[in-house]
Amino acid sequence: MPEKINILFLAAEAEPFVKIGGLADVAGSLPPALRRLSSLDSREITLDVRLMLPRHRVIQGMTSDLQPVAEFSLTRDGKGTPVQVFEIKNKGMPVYFIDGEPISSAPTVYSSNQTQDREKYAFFSLAAMEFVHHSEWKPDIIHVNDWHTSLASFALRSRQNETCSPRVRTVLTVHNLPYMGGYGSEVLSSYGLSSIEDDTLPGWAKDQFLPLGLWSADSIVPVSPTYAREILSPEFGCGLESFLKTRLSSLTGILNGLDIDAWNPETDKSLAARFSSDHLDIRTTNKIALQHDLDLKEDVTIPLLVMIGRIDHQKGIDITFETLKRIADKEWQFILLGSGDTTLENATRQMQEEFPERIRAVIRYDEALGRLMYGGADIFLMPSRYEPCGLAQMIAMRYGCVPVVHATGGLRDTVRDGKTGFTFQEATATSMEEGIFRALSSHASPEIWKKLQSRGMHEDFSWQQSARKYARIYRSLRFDP
Repeated sequence: MPEKINILFLAAEAEPFVKIGGLADVAGSLPPALRRLSSLDSREITLDVRLMLPRHRVIQGMTSDLQPVAEFSLTRDGKGTPVQVFEIKNKGMPVYFIDGEPISSAPTVYSSNQTQDREKYAFFSLAAMEFVHHSEWKPDIIHVNDWHTSLASFALRSRQNETCSPRVRTVLTVHNLPYMGGYGSEVLSSYGLSSIEDDTLPGWAKDQFLPLGLWSADSIVPVSPTYAREILSPEFGCGLESFLKTRLSSLTGILNGLDIDAWNPETDKSLAARFSSDHLDIRTTNKIALQHDLDLKEDVTIPLLVMIGRIDHQKGIDITFETLKRIADKEWQFILLGSGDTTLENATRQMQEEFPERIRAVIRYDEALGRLMYGGADIFLMPSRYEPCGLAQMIAMRYGCVPVVHATGGLRDTVRDGKTGFTFQEATATSMEEGIFRALSSHASPEIWKKLQSRGMHEDFSWQQSARKYARIYRSLRFDP
């Protein structure tokens, strides 16, 4: 008989139901990858992974096949708040949606109102734990993600497993440590939860959701091996580095994977011309289409540089602009696609005005254009000041777009310098300039460039390896003493 492990996977967002950021890609693709595993280290295994999401207002009209499976109350300030739980099957996997007033009254998935978000995600996390008490299906592992669902792990431990079997263990994946949820003592108190007394956790962190999750989780998984090391340092640890060192034996960096079916240049309908590593010459059709659509000079010999994603200080947009000014004497074109910080958005528009023949600023979310940029551009820039994992550089390589990245976090773990892309060591314009120069020099040699592209396209960024690493953690927590 195969070993069976039941896993309840909690997330704030997940493809194909709702997507705001990279968490949706992970939560949408990791659970199915885990369910596909049938063996682990010569053992037969069955992972019954079930996804649980808030029933956000934005998806309430998109899930018409929902079936009600539970209804109960969650006690807040001594009063019962109704909870409804619905289920839908997504490619054979049960997906649960939790609804209730704190969720249905919130207009967006995330907001600038941290108080509202804390109430919404505290309600979701605690309702998830109460659902386990009412469900015939019982998880062995509760897998939570970031601050939004960390309270489930904390409640499970602090309430001494009142709602679950004593054998339930928790795994917390850390996608972005600086986002901790803010001070939530009032919310904790309203749900009957108390701050902890453990002095290994800094006093300021004892009522923030993510630190409470880090304190309570049986296993902590930063989303790349390098990021797992970085958060033990003052530069990246956000004040928790000393505490995290006390959890070192429970800390395992696992690189996020990529949905290679969703991101495939051979089948991507957003491309002007689909291609493979064996037919890279076809790829220039996408470059010409991109230049044409954005009114840039149509010339396949001009190096085309791009950035795609959130316009934010963390992403190093300002470093990119300074670098482009420093290499203005070189021949290049640059496209930026994304939205975010208003000040940086305006700076992006100013750059386009300064270089009207060479720079295009597309300030919006546009998946189709983004896919064409991956499939048509030459160089993908990613000068992030920190990057826990990053998916964009993996997508770029899969589409033959050579990345130039700051060697931090998952960027260091995925881009092989001089083999599949180029890395630079400091988040500065001087360092980035050196990385771009190396890329431009290689681009000038078609033979060298095609080898870079081909090696990147053949890198294995699928979820298969990462899913096995998660499965080993689940199995260790489930069966080891």
